[in-house]
Amino acid sequence: MRGGFEDQGGLFSYISPEARIPASHPLRKIRELVRGVLGELNRSLGKLYASEGRPSIPPEQLLSALLLQVFYGIRSERQLMEQLDYNFLYRWFVGLSPDDPVWDPTTFTKNRDRLQNGEVFTKFMSKLLNHPQVKPLLSGEHFSVDGTLIEAWASQKSFRPKDGSGDDDGANFHGQKRKNDTHASTSDPDSRLYRKAAGREAKLSYMGHATMENRHGLAVAGMVTHANGTAERRASEIMLKAKSKTAGRRITAGEDKAYDTANHVANLRARNVTPHVTQNNSVTKTGRSRESAIDGRTTRHEGYGISQSRRAMIECIFGWGKQHGTMRKTKHRGIRSVTADFMLNLIAYNLIRIPKLIAA
Repeated sequence: MRGGFEDQGGLFSYISPEARIPASHPLRKIRELVRGVLGELNRSLGKLYASEGRPSIPPEQLLSALLLQVFYGIRSERQLMEQLDYNFLYRWFVGLSPDDPVWDPTTFTKNRDRLQNGEVFTKFMSKLLNHPQVKPLLSGEHFSVDGTLIEAWASQKSFRPKDGSGDDDGANFHGQKRKNDTHASTSDPDSRLYRKAAGREAKLSYMGHATMENRHGLAVAGMVTHANGTAERRASEIMLKAKSKTAGRRITAGEDKAYDTANHVANLRARNVTPHVTQNNSVTKTGRSRESAIDGRTTRHEGYGISQSRRAMIECIFGWGKQHGTMRKTKHRGIRSVTADFMLNLIAYNLIRIPKLIAA
């Protein structure tokens, strides 16, 4: 027989939020990891707030909500607040009861800047990687480094002459020579006009760089720089120097052929890093063959081939961030804000992978 329809109206529920989330839901283990790391960051978080005044958004809930934004590719913080208002799963993950009001989007963004200025995302990454269940998964001496373009939140029309000589709206730039030396975006001055390869269109972009450990392919460091031809190599040297110092011994670094320059290879070796860089022996436009800075002293070792094989895994980090996260085109302006968003994507990728690795 047909069941009778009764509008639920204002029915009161006695079922706890915890009981409504399936025991096998993947967010359960992620939430457990996030709460554990946030507990270790309690002292650092406390230093960011005054001892008096009106209570702000709890940083634990703020960071949890930002992670949700990356997990589900929510395009803006205003939309995040909208979905947090009606999505029971999101409320449970953040720690809001069904009756708690959500925050104003503007207030949420201002509180986000507080975490960003306190470098909380970098500290969160460090604490996560040192978690008792996570640290055994990591390699301490074999790494890979690569970079990716992050499209800036700025239009081509905003790329105007720095001296203000442009007398139009910037819409028609055909036939004009536009360079980063003479032009800058009026909406995001930190972005740079850059093309990924010959024959590709130039876009206003940032460049994100990640260091991956080679055992399970987890991101262990990241940074964002201006997009230019040397940014990848300079960022690699900075990140690998820190890893070599932490390891206290020589480490290896797998990189693609864009890093195959004599200066970069020499700089890595001086920093106690063995460069497992792909050899670039391609033919130039003039018909000459390039001379690789990597020779048989490096390629003859078995470890070189292993590094080259594992190196490709770093593309999974960038691919996930651009397909599922918020890395493809940033919604933030300024290198500091873009860096914070990039680090959140690296943290989210690790949190997606770690429960599966622990279970295995």
